[in-house]
Amino acid sequence: MKSSVLTRYRVMAYITAVMLLVLCTCMVFKYGFDMGEDVTFAVSQAHGVLYIIYLIFAFDLGSKAKWPFGKLLWVLLSGTIPFAAFFVERKVVAETLPLVSGARPEPAKA
Repeated sequence: MKSSVLTRYRVMAYITAVMLLVLCTCMVFKYGFDMGEDVTFAVSQAHGVLYIIYLIFAFDLGSKAKWPFGKLLWVLLSGTIPFAAFFVERKVVAETLPLVSGARPEPAKA
C-alpha cells in the first residue's frame, strides 16, 4: 500500500475532527445564545462536504488494508463523534503503518 493513502486519510481525519468541534461550538452559540445562525449554516455545509471526502479516503484505506466490516464502520462513524476521530486516527495509523510500502518496522522494545 502506498503511503499517500494513509497520508490522505490522516489529513482528512484531522480536518474533519476540527471542523466537527467548530460545528459543535457554533451549535452552542446558535441554540444556547441565539446568535451566529449564518456561521453555523456555513460551517455545517463545509463539515458535510469534508466528511464525504473523509468517508471516501477512509473507505479507500480500509479496503486496501483489508479491514473487517466492523472496524471500517467504526472508522467511518468516528467523524461524527466529537474528539473520537483524533483517537481513532492514532490507532489506525499505528495499525496501518506496517502495511505501508517502504515503511521500516519499529525496533523491538526490551
